[in-house]
Amino acid sequence: MISTLTDFARLIPALALTALASTMKADTATNKTLFDFQAATDSPTWEVVNDDVMGGVSTSQFQVLTNGCAVFSGTVRLENNGGFASVRSAPVRENLAGLTTFVLRVRGDGRRYKFSVRTGAGFDTPLYQCSFTTKQGEWDERRLAFSDFVPTFRGRVLTDVPPLKPASVNSVGFLIADKQAGLFRLEIGWIKASPAIKP
Repeated sequence: MISTLTDFARLIPALALTALASTMKADTATNKTLFDFQAATDSPTWEVVNDDVMGGVSTSQFQVLTNGCAVFSGTVRLENNGGFASVRSAPVRENLAGLTTFVLRVRGDGRRYKFSVRTGAGFDTPLYQCSFTTKQGEWDERRLAFSDFVPTFRGRVLTDVPPLKPASVNSVGFLIADKQAGLFRLEIGWIKASPAIKP
């Protein structure tokens, strides 16, 4: 009997570790990576759209660097009623049904940006937006709940459009329109989607 109890006691730590590993694996499996710029092979095409479409003169570019990040940078100018620069991803390949939050690893310049989501393929579809701030020169992770995204169309908030549906996400992007002229630079390590954090 003593030997049996001793053997069982020795098994308890192993069983606990196995259960913990299984839980961690299950949690990891629920997170989905949309874009990982830390992977050298991940260099999707992103499309730049600036205020020149309405007569503005802001400029921007999107580059995937070899040091493990992408960079959205440029100059915001306010002439001709302009004042914004943006970039949009290729179609997202992941189905985000069941997830609740975007998680961004970014390093900014202290300016405010918007993370944007489209549920349709064209530019004449609603653009869902959620603002986030950056810390000057510091890497940070920003969690943006799907429920916090606001539907807009050409800068106007839409009131007759349903909330953002995770399963309908077609593309994502970044936008700067903080009414401040000048240079900007936002580095992105990766973009993920995750479930709600359990209390």
